[in-house]
Amino acid sequence: MNAQGWLLDRQQRMRALDRRRPWLLDTLMAVPIVLFSIPSIVEAPVSGTIATVALLPPLYWRRRHPFPAFLVTAAIELTEVLLHVSVGAGVILLVMLFTVASRDTWRALGWASGITTTLLVAEIYLFEPVLEHRTTTLFLVLGTSAAAVAFGLVARTRRAYLLALEDRAARLEVERDQQSRLAVADERARVAREMHDIVGHHVSVIVGLSDGGAALAAARGEQTAEPLRLIGETGRQALAELRRVLGVLRDEDADPQLSPQPGLDDLDRLLPSVRAAGLPVTYSTSGDLHRLGRGVQLAVYRIVQEALTNTLKHAGRGAAAEVTVAASSGEVRVRVRDNGVGIAAPANHGLFGMRERASMYGGEVSAGPIEGGWLVDAVLKEPV
Repeated sequence: MNAQGWLLDRQQRMRALDRRRPWLLDTLMAVPIVLFSIPSIVEAPVSGTIATVALLPPLYWRRRHPFPAFLVTAAIELTEVLLHVSVGAGVILLVMLFTVASRDTWRALGWASGITTTLLVAEIYLFEPVLEHRTTTLFLVLGTSAAAVAFGLVARTRRAYLLALEDRAARLEVERDQQSRLAVADERARVAREMHDIVGHHVSVIVGLSDGGAALAAARGEQTAEPLRLIGETGRQALAELRRVLGVLRDEDADPQLSPQPGLDDLDRLLPSVRAAGLPVTYSTSGDLHRLGRGVQLAVYRIVQEALTNTLKHAGRGAAAEVTVAASSGEVRVRVRDNGVGIAAPANHGLFGMRERASMYGGEVSAGPIEGGWLVDAVLKEPV
């Protein structure tokens, strides 16, 4: 765990403890004050006990109301001086000054500092005059007060720093989620564009066959001419709707697809380019792959392409990959395994895309480290 993580974890633990037992920290501060006041209570039971009891409440609500708690403590300190009772109000006054510096406004801190300075000067020069080393004593008590303010400001800065870390961590988490959703949306749009080309091709074939059949039936005077003509008209309407929907998904500056979408046969052209990039790849197949639909073939191609791209990026030098595509029992299984020794990459946009493509055909993708490398295993169901 790094330093920032340790600080955040520690702050969260302290906050959780404070929420469960808000009185615990204040009690830990009150105990030494009571112990320090015991000699005064023994010497003057009534006034000592009253002064001690009066000092305790501000300790318990100083964090919610720092400046009022300071004012009450300053008043008790002044009363102690006038009555010549010492039960530790001066120490609590420093605690209150620290709390104001760490939690209250700058205006409240200015007032608290001025009141403290005035009270200390009055004690040393008027109420309980110090006859020897008066200036030294004044600088000593003012220095102690300044130290309390300084520690309070350090605590304020540290709290602000930790809050900034928490906010940054929350924003990074939100940004990561947003990027994941954007990646999924982008991949879905890409899949939709590719499926448009595939479906459009099939519908175009249907339209052509129906038009040809209608013309032949009309020439022969057969009654099937009109149904075939309606099939062709319906197909053209379907193509128009596909193009209209695709217009929403395509980028304005994107060029239209002028070549067929890749299939399994195109892996024979993909793998040499991967080998040329420095990754030895072996490729094996089983089952009747050519009967697979164009959509399934495209999904298999993209999964292999993305898996090999990730291997090139993260597997490290000297890695090799094995690609296996098998069709059997109504499903297609794609396995891309490498023996890379590089650092495993976290879930990325490519993995999201592979999962989206597999889910279109009722399948799933698993990716993770195995003994001696990394494995991407995808299963797609063949459409019935």
